[in-house]
Amino acid sequence: MFSRQEYETRMNRTKQKMLEYGVEVLILSNPSNICYLTGYDAWSFYVHQAVIVFIDEKEPLWIGRGMDARGAELTTWMSTSNIIYYPDDYVQSTIKHPMDFIAAELLCRGKGDRKTGVEMDAFYYTAMCHERLTVGLPDSELKDASGLVNWVRVYKSEAEIDCMRNAAEIVGNAMQAAYDTVGAGVRENEVAAAITHAQIYGSDTFGGDYTSIVPMIPTGKYTASPHLNWSDKRYTEGDSLTIEIAGCYHRYHVPMARTVSIGRIPDYIREAGKVIIDGIHETMAIMKPGITAAEVNSTWSRAIARHGYEKNSRIGYSIGMSYPPDWGEHTISFREGDHTILEPDMTFHLMPGLWFDGFGVAITESILVTENGIEQFTSFNQEIHEKPVH
Repeated sequence: MFSRQEYETRMNRTKQKMLEYGVEVLILSNPSNICYLTGYDAWSFYVHQAVIVFIDEKEPLWIGRGMDARGAELTTWMSTSNIIYYPDDYVQSTIKHPMDFIAAELLCRGKGDRKTGVEMDAFYYTAMCHERLTVGLPDSELKDASGLVNWVRVYKSEAEIDCMRNAAEIVGNAMQAAYDTVGAGVRENEVAAAITHAQIYGSDTFGGDYTSIVPMIPTGKYTASPHLNWSDKRYTEGDSLTIEIAGCYHRYHVPMARTVSIGRIPDYIREAGKVIIDGIHETMAIMKPGITAAEVNSTWSRAIARHGYEKNSRIGYSIGMSYPPDWGEHTISFREGDHTILEPDMTFHLMPGLWFDGFGVAITESILVTENGIEQFTSFNQEIHEKPVH
């Protein structure tokens, strides 16, 4: 998908970041970071796997399950000699552990006494992983490098931005599929199915990937909680629902949320929607290189405070390449106290929804920071959608 030169640039930037973190060896467990640096793309992250970057070597190592090694050969730019696998009796064993194999490999290569970075806060790096590495590398100083590659990833290349533009087209198609399907008498799972079909179908010119998060489409009082999924209940007149989904192309995500009312939009939902939309426009108007993530949050907070509203959770985060269970990059958040400066080629999900005791309204946008401001990835209508009841 990406050129050899792009992967070499990513590796060089990662090594520069390793110098800043003070690590000579970097063991990556996050599948997003593994794919970012090598191109490896497979649903194999349910077993332990790693990519290891050495500060003084050009290529990394891929280490994983034997049956997945061929997949690494097919999807990465690396030499086959740097693709190493452990026997299958390491898989879900109570005696052996893949990190034992990885530690032994590092010792064999004379790397057992290096300052070694590990992703201690990654979903796929477990307490047992850390314990076995600590035992297996007694002379190595293990250091937390959880966000090291994540921070390299916040700056997108033109090729990555192109992927996200394709993902944006996909999410628009998926949201339209939801609008076309939802209605009185329709089951919630039918809407989820229509969304999922559109996400994977993509467009007539390119296909879509599975997304890191399933469609989140709570209905009625359940919209007060944004991360609930679907049931097999049938919609009835008067129901409202929030739809938060993403398009995904070559693992790059563009999320979007919208709100739908089946039948007439209640006044309280319409009012909250207007406050959100006005706040989004006011916030996006000040977003440009040089301002901080905290300033983005402050602008939004002031905009809704004029109407008597407040939001205590963050209103956005960086996005890009990702694997389950999340499409965020785990770096920059639009919230009080995050003084990261926005720079060109950063990408974000601006998600200023409002949730109350009995309902919620979600309207969000994904954006690219440009030299002079921002670019919205989608142009999908932000207004609350009123689905007629026949």
